Amino acid sequence: GYLVDPQTADTVKSVLQSTASIRAVASVVNVEATSFDVLIDHTDVEAGWASETDPTVETGTPSIDRITIPLHELSALPKASQRLLDDSAFDIEGWLAGRIADKFARSEAAAFLSGDGIDKPTGILTHPAVDNSSWSWGSLGYVATGTDGSIGTGDAIVDLVYALGARYRANATFVMNSKTAGVIRKLKDADGRFLWSDGLAAGEPARLMGYPVLVAEDMPDVASDSYAVAFGDFRAGYTIAERPDLRVLRDPFSAKPHVLF
Repeated sequence: GYLVDPQTADTVKSVLQSTASIRAVASVVNVEATSFDVLIDHTDVEAGWASETDPTVETGTPSIDRITIPLHELSALPKASQRLLDDSAFDIEGWLAGRIADKFARSEAAAFLSGDGIDKPTGILTHPAVDNSSWSWGSLGYVATGTDGSIGTGDAIVDLVYALGARYRANATFVMNSKTAGVIRKLKDADGRFLWSDGLAAGEPARLMGYPVLVAEDMPDVASDSYAVAFGDFRAGYTIAERPDLRVLRDPFSAKPHVLF
C-alpha cells in the first residue's frame, strides 16, 4: 500500500484557503458525495390586499430550481529520489508541498473565474453576459463604460454599483486584477475625492465606493468587450463544493528509486 502524508495535505489546504481568489468571497460547502445540489428560489410569491367582505383568491406560488454542482479532481504527481528525501539539510517534502499548494491555488482560482465546466468548475465569467437592462435568470448583467477599451470616468463604477439590487449590495464585493485596480484607484468624483480608499487597518481589504475589493489576477484586463470588473454578492451567487479531505499519498514502489507524491 501507499502512505498518507497528513502534514503535506495540511500545507496544501492552508495555501488554498489563504489565496486571493473567488474562494474568499464565495459560499464554500463540504460534501461527501460526487455532486452537490443547490436549490434556488428565484421567483416571487404573489400577494394582494383583501377586504373583509371579499373572498381571498389564490395567488401565485414561487418555483424552485435545482442546480447540480459536480465535483472534479485536481491532482499532481511529482517525484523525488529517496536519497534527496533523506538529506536532512533540505526539507524536500515541505518544498514540494508548497509548490503543489501554489499550483493548486492558481489552478482553482483561474477555474472559478473562467473554467469551462469540462473536468473542472464552471467559472463565473463563463456564463452568458447581457446588457443589465435585458438581464434574465442564468446570465450575467453587464454595464458598459461608454468608452471603448477604457474604464472611462468614475460614472461607470457608480452605474455598476446601482445596477445591483439593494438586497445584494449589502454584502457585495468588487473583483478585479492588479492592473485594473491600478487604473481605478486613480479615479475621482466631481469634488476631486478618490473613489478608492485603502484599508484602515492591517489585513483589511481596500474599498471602492465603500465596498471591499478582492484582487484576483485571473480577471481580464481592461480592453474592448472585456469584463474587467465584477461586482456582486458572490456568497449568494457562487457556490464551491469540495470534499473535506485532501489526500497526499507517498508511493515508494512504482518509480524506484524515486518516491511519487
